[in-house]
Order: sequence, then structure tokens, then C-alpha cells
Amino acid sequence: MSNDWNHLFNRMPELLAPTMAKDHPNLPVIKEEGCYYYGLDGKQYLDFTSGIATTNVGHRHPKVVQAIKDGADQLLHGPSGVIMYESILRLADELGKVTPGNLDCFFFGNSGTEAIEGALKLARHVTKRPYVVSFLGCFHGRSMGALSVTTSKSKYRQFQQPSGLTYQIPYANPKECPENVDVDAYFEDKLEKDFNTLFKHQVTPEEVAAVILEPVLGEGGYIIPPKSWMKKLREICDRHGILLIFDEVQTGFGRTGEWFAAQTFDVVPDIMAIAKGIASGIPLSATVASQELMKKWPLGTHSTTFGGNPIGCSAALATLEVLQEENLLENAKEMGAYALKQLELLKEKHSLIGDIRGVGLMIGIEIVHPETGEPNGDALFEILDLALEQGVLFYFCGNASEVIRMVPPLSVTKEQIDEGLAMLDQAIHLYEQKVAINV
Repeated sequence: MSNDWNHLFNRMPELLAPTMAKDHPNLPVIKEEGCYYYGLDGKQYLDFTSGIATTNVGHRHPKVVQAIKDGADQLLHGPSGVIMYESILRLADELGKVTPGNLDCFFFGNSGTEAIEGALKLARHVTKRPYVVSFLGCFHGRSMGALSVTTSKSKYRQFQQPSGLTYQIPYANPKECPENVDVDAYFEDKLEKDFNTLFKHQVTPEEVAAVILEPVLGEGGYIIPPKSWMKKLREICDRHGILLIFDEVQTGFGRTGEWFAAQTFDVVPDIMAIAKGIASGIPLSATVASQELMKKWPLGTHSTTFGGNPIGCSAALATLEVLQEENLLENAKEMGAYALKQLELLKEKHSLIGDIRGVGLMIGIEIVHPETGEPNGDALFEILDLALEQGVLFYFCGNASEVIRMVPPLSVTKEQIDEGLAMLDQAIHLYEQKVAINV
């Protein structure tokens, strides 16, 4: 088997489109378990990516695996509406108990991008307004509707600019606040001015269906805005009858230490898009709104063949149970706070480390040029490769790929955090030695 595996891996450039096969680091694995991947090379790798913030309860949690097996004994496919089945209704009922406010009605899809598409369509249909405002740096997906509000990297839109039904304004990055100025007051005032400028010069508020954003930037660099800025955004939307959409694809299901970032920031949106951690790796997502809003979205305006797959719904139900039974939201808070403290100590040792930011177990570690403080994406990738050689897998984000994304499973222990950060420490040390030799 391993020889055949090796042969296939070597043929990857022939078998997969470059845009699928050229990600980083393409680690060949044969198994996953808990917080670990097991490589084709026989090594064990500590996983600080969670499948890009997806396996929040850990890889192949026994309860989730059993739910998938039991579900397969009943139904493999369920085109909802043509037939109806227990797992999709039970999941909607259980999700409604943990989603914020009165957001308790669901349209299930397969991916985060699909959830975003649903959210945009719902907002436009309900308001009868054509335009959507998004924020610079946010990532919402790469299908054409989702791409129209995605601005984390220009290359995602290259040669395929979507329709001009969207406008963008700046996201609140606390690093940009002038010294000796109150962060909350600065960004509240700035947001008001940004919207006033937009409404005066580009689009009237009466034409705007929705404002969409990630409550914490994901692909854009793990940037955490002030809570007061988020509340101001809610107030502006209410003032103009604009719907507020939260993209909680990456921030959901305990990642920020609460069920959703909406609860972390104490702001209830009108619509949410959720996915990733919902079903521990089985494709599933949902567009979420109140029953009142969803009733204005009639039959035929949106549909799906595979959305709300019965096995995916069973996996999601088990995932919700594990998150509650194992107190993983609380663990995310505690381990996230611990990791940030340890990273600050690491920053004192390495001038390559710039800003460190995080909420729950959604942590960004900025890699910079020590002399200038500018983003250093080249160094980041070398450090990630060296960390992988040590035995820990991280991922990247940021406009210049300058931020190490640290998103371990919410079940991670203090010992595993110590182990992973020790390997990162060694990787940075090895990189610094290499640079010193070449100077």
C-alpha cells in the first residue's frame, strides 16, 4: 500500500489541478486521531490547524465516528423536501438552542461558501435591495457571489472580478490606532465616517441590503476588532434598515471560547453563515436567520440536492454533544489564554515575532522583518517547514502570508501546547541560525 501511495503522491501534479495541489505543506498522511496526524513517513505530527478550524472536537472523535457509522446504517442521502428525516430536524432543533438571539431557522448546505451564498441571496430577496457592503481583508469564499465580498487577497479575484453589486470599507485593525488615542472611540468614529463617505459618494443606504463581515478576520490575518466597533456597526445597520450578516464559518462552534463570535462580541446579527466545525470534517453548513426572516424566502428561491446530508447531520449532532459534555468552550478560553502567555515569552526571545493576537483558540502569530517590522511571508514559510520537521503542523494567513495561524482542536491540553510551541521555538531558532550564517 505504501509504495502505491508514494507513486500516487509523486503523480499529484498530474492528477490534481495546481490550484488544489499547490497549497502548503502537502503532508502525506495515513491517519488522524485526536490532536495528531500520522504521516506516510511513519512520524506523528501535532496538528495545530484542526483541518483549518474544522475538527474542533479533535480528529475522529469516537462519538462522531460512531454517529457516522450508525447514520450510514439508515440513510446515505436525503434530498430534503423530497423526503424528510430525523437527523436534519433534530440538528436544527439543537442548533437553535446555542445560536445567538432568535436565529433558530436553518437552510443547510455543504460548505461555508454555500452558506455565504445563501445569506447574500436571503438578504437581497427580503429587503428587495441590490447592494452589499463588505470589509477589506475579509474572506467569504471563492464562488462568484461569495467572491464579490471577499477581499483578503487580490489574487482570488484576478481575471474574474465579480459583479459590481458590492462596496468595501476598512476593517477595524487595532494596530492602526494612533498612539495615546482611545481605541474604542477612534474606531467608532472612523466607522461612522467610513459609512458617511460611502453613502454620500457611492451608494445610498436605502439601496444596501446587507453588511457582511467576519467577526474576527480569518484568512485576512486573525485580526480582532474592538467590541465597541462591532456594536456601532449593529447600530448603523439598524438605523438604515440594513441586515447584518456574520460569517461565522471559522469563528463558530467554540473557536472563540463561546458557541459563536456573536456571543463573544455580544452582538446579534440578522443572518449567520456557519460551517467548518459544525460536523467535525463531514461537509455541512447552514445559513441561519430568524423564522420571521426565513418565512420571507419562499419555495424555489433557493434549493439544494446534497445540503443537510443525513450522515452529516448525525455527525453534527454528535459534535454538539461532545462540545458540551467535554466543556470544550471553557477549555478553548483557558488554553487560548495560556497559549497567548507562552507566545509572549517566545516573542521576547525572537525579534522575528511581531504582533501576537488571539481570542479563544484562534491565535495569530505575526512574522516580521526584525529591522523594519514589515510582514515577512518568506520567513514564515521557512519557519513552518522547519516546525513540520520538528513535528508540529501550523498554517498561514494574512495578506502577505505573514501570520502563523494557530488553531488546534479545542480539546488540546497544556502539555500539547507546550510541546507544539517548543517545536516552534526551535524552528525559529534554526531559521535565525541559517540567516546569521548567510549574512
